[in-house]
Amino acid sequence: MGKYGITILFLNLFCALVSYSQVAPDCINAIPICNNTPINAGTNGFGVDDFNGASISGCITQATGTIETNSAWYRFRSGETGQLGFNIGFDSNEDWDFALYKTDDCSALGEPVRCNYFDNSDDSSYIGVGEDPTGIDNIQYDDWLNVTPGEDYLLLINNYSNNNSGFSIQFSGNIFIAYPNSALDCNIIDNLLGPPIIACENQTVVLDATTVDALDYEWYLDAGTGYQRIPGESDPELSIAVSGMYRVLVVRPLGNNLISETQVAYAPSPETFELEDETACLDGTAIDFNAKDVEALGGQSSIEFRVSYHESFEDAFDGANALSKEFIPTEVLQTIYVRTTSIENSMCFDASETFEINGIELPDLNFDTNVFVCGDAPIATIGQENPDSNFTYEWSSGQTSSLITVAEAGIYTLSVTNTQGLIQCVTIRSVTVVFSSPPIISDITIEYEDDASNIVRVFLEEDGDFEFQVDNDTPQNSGVFNNLFPGEHTITVRDANGCGLDTRDIVVVGFPKFFTPNGDNVNDTWKVDGLSALDNPVITIYDRFGKLLHQLNENSSGWNGAFNGLLLPESDYWFKLSYTNSLGQKTNASYINNHFTLKR
Repeated sequence: MGKYGITILFLNLFCALVSYSQVAPDCINAIPICNNTPINAGTNGFGVDDFNGASISGCITQATGTIETNSAWYRFRSGETGQLGFNIGFDSNEDWDFALYKTDDCSALGEPVRCNYFDNSDDSSYIGVGEDPTGIDNIQYDDWLNVTPGEDYLLLINNYSNNNSGFSIQFSGNIFIAYPNSALDCNIIDNLLGPPIIACENQTVVLDATTVDALDYEWYLDAGTGYQRIPGESDPELSIAVSGMYRVLVVRPLGNNLISETQVAYAPSPETFELEDETACLDGTAIDFNAKDVEALGGQSSIEFRVSYHESFEDAFDGANALSKEFIPTEVLQTIYVRTTSIENSMCFDASETFEINGIELPDLNFDTNVFVCGDAPIATIGQENPDSNFTYEWSSGQTSSLITVAEAGIYTLSVTNTQGLIQCVTIRSVTVVFSSPPIISDITIEYEDDASNIVRVFLEEDGDFEFQVDNDTPQNSGVFNNLFPGEHTITVRDANGCGLDTRDIVVVGFPKFFTPNGDNVNDTWKVDGLSALDNPVITIYDRFGKLLHQLNENSSGWNGAFNGLLLPESDYWFKLSYTNSLGQKTNASYINNHFTLKR
């Protein structure tokens, strides 16, 4: 929002007057502000250095020799307890800063309690304390002040860019809702006619110059061309309805006449126009209230007025708890209360209009989104068990009932539509169907890299979502196990969806892939390591025709490659392993019918 919405009222009427009467470049001459004081001014340089050569005060830093560049000073005193803020409005192309000091002593300012020194790179139209009046999230705003009666403040407004077309000050906060006439203490202004007044259009303001020994009263108005006598006005009170600078001359018997002046400014009073009702799906989709602003304003300028939306008339009247402009309806029927407010004076508003939001309900879909079926002839029934006759149902597979039966695995999506007039509200829910069958181990291989390394591979009849486990170790997704310790092991394969399991017992030992019985004391014998981990192990060695050649037990020193005293030729030989299992049964080790090589 640019400067025009902020300053149009004052600058058009009082440019020559306000620019001088409401600017004090020195702290000692700070302009007093009270409740209805309209502040609209500009800056042009500074007088004395109020910071005595300091290079920094809070966030304000030295620019060209002094902290101040083009400065204006104001003072105010809190009259009640509550939340207080202010908005400093200006042209968005300009760079303004402020510092607020909690003191009435210009010689002992201390550190500011609120401060802004941003460069306005985001082209904001406001800086201040509290909340930007346009409703945007403005980084150039400090936290609200929480004040109590009698606290004095000095406000420095500084223009850094040397390019300024004026600024305005508007106070805000819930303290002005609770105490509209006493939020700021007007006793700091000593003037017969009282402090300057800002009023709303069509509101009558009465200026009272009553003086006990007065002989006569002369009233004058300056509407921008100098003071002119108001004909026929000679009473102690003057009722006015136009903006201007007003002066009264009080004629007294001894010639000690009084002259008093004050400013009265009227802010435009908005009108809220009728708004159309809205129909929306209750699916979390937001209604853009920014589009409703055009209806509410009905041709009025968005630069002069802003529109807010509320859940109750009380909130709309107080300007409190404004709803987000991206409003998400949650009720079948909801009344929205509309407030149109003058940006220049928040006390000028209209909260007379409402509109309805008709929410279209969506079904509560609560069926399972994951279905697992275990069996050889899979079939599954999925979907919503209790359909609503007011809704239509359609599956991604083409069926139009709320509940369907499927015989293939996959993802099935149900769209449910509630149609109201031209609006269709759709809710969607998907279910993943998985058909599972128990795993069946078809084979296990044990590969020996050497006498200490091995690879165990588990093969299944069909693929599936399975997990593999050796003994009581942590399950894994792969059917490959590396370097199992020698001894008896149990391999378990489970269906991840709880559809059964299969187990096999294996024996892992260690043996060399070849030996060289040539009398050099290196690999002269072949033996199996790890037999001590088994109960009554026996190794039986065969040639490739199945002829029994030799037997070894856990205490044997190994086979030297001879049969009945004769040296056997180079070739591959096979072995089997038998042992007593954990049930006390003599058994042959499965998956261990392996071979090795005799080399000479």
